[in-house]
Amino acid sequence: MGLDQIRDLISRAAYIDGHRRQVAKTCEGKVLATLFYEPSTRTRLSFETAMLRLGGQVIGFAGAQVSSASKGETISDTLKVVSNYADLVAIRHPKEGAALVAARAASVPVINAGDGGHMHPTQTLADLATIQARFGKLTGLTVGLCGDLTFGRTVHSLVETLSRFGGVRFVLISPDELRCPKYVLDRIDASPSCEYEQTSDLLSVIGDLDVLYMTRVQKERFFNEDDYLRLCDTYILDKDKLAHAKPSMAVLHPLPRVNEIAQEVDQDPRAAYFQQVKEGMLVRMALEAALLGDELPGYQAWKEVEA
Repeated sequence: MGLDQIRDLISRAAYIDGHRRQVAKTCEGKVLATLFYEPSTRTRLSFETAMLRLGGQVIGFAGAQVSSASKGETISDTLKVVSNYADLVAIRHPKEGAALVAARAASVPVINAGDGGHMHPTQTLADLATIQARFGKLTGLTVGLCGDLTFGRTVHSLVETLSRFGGVRFVLISPDELRCPKYVLDRIDASPSCEYEQTSDLLSVIGDLDVLYMTRVQKERFFNEDDYLRLCDTYILDKDKLAHAKPSMAVLHPLPRVNEIAQEVDQDPRAAYFQQVKEGMLVRMALEAALLGDELPGYQAWKEVEA
């Protein structure tokens, strides 16, 4: 997806937020299939709510065990079948590359709703929309990413996209065992206007950050439970740590959280993670309408006025 397309989706999401009634029948008669081979609350419900709010309908499954995958059906065959039922598919799968396999097999558009530890592009749209809403820009910022940077697909997607926009300084905060993969660092290096530093000490850098993107250590990605237990509580954001941060800093988290953000932080105006949930639904509404070729009523006129 090009940067202009991303900017336009964020703009469309902002329009949708203020014009719910006008867009309520945009996807009337259309069907979204949500094929979730691994557990999800926010992402699946966000996709489904987005389609329902646009006047469409939803089918699908929430777990490989309740689909024909439990009988041995391949992703490719599932998508060839579901393409006859739906106009659009959102798929989540624990294996990297599964969304690409699905897209090649399907005869309708396919959205990657997360594939293993690789990418989570629509979460990135939610993240970008939240940053844009908070700061009015996506560049000229210092962005800290904290926690599981090895398996965190949301981190990988966000770094890749912000690097394309440019003008971002990344602070990568993790234990040595959970550092960013080389291919993610290579994407930062490929941008002439981005830079990064790696550290294991959150407190030493929190005062420099405009955005702090917290992540949970993902138990489901570990092969060794002892390693998970040793690392899961490495970073816990609380009021004491926030006291060292800028008053304008935004705290993001793709959710679910375990205990890496204390609940006392929820009342702080810098907490933006529940705003991300709302922005996620809005950008998914914008994306679904765009992929189905359905124009948002009144959007073009609004865009001209805003410009």
